[in-house]
Amino acid sequence: MAQSKPEIDPPVEPAPSQLVVDDLELGSGDEAQPGATVEVHYLGVDYETGEEFDSSWSRGQTITFPLSGLIAGWQEGIPGMKVGGRRTLACPPHLAYGPAGGGHPLSGKTLLFVIDLIAVR
Repeated sequence: MAQSKPEIDPPVEPAPSQLVVDDLELGSGDEAQPGATVEVHYLGVDYETGEEFDSSWSRGQTITFPLSGLIAGWQEGIPGMKVGGRRTLACPPHLAYGPAGGGHPLSGKTLLFVIDLIAVR
């Protein structure tokens, strides 16, 4: 299982218009189902700049939450992942925080996440 904070180089490809899921490591534990509660470690960066905007690693602890309460990119991109896996999700604005001017600091941005699935509850 991946135990260290991932590092992300800004992608050279243009930002995707749809969700892009890429498994960096395949897990062998329980599989996350739609609507499950998951425990994860994650890193989030701006797709265009590679600048980190959020990281559970930086806080030194995992986070647990129901998928139903997360951005659409996570609701679509985490199911099927198995505990012990590490996956990247490239989430265009409509699957993240909406179009520019939407009131959230990340509105209008394509976001790139690296997610380590620690547990499924």
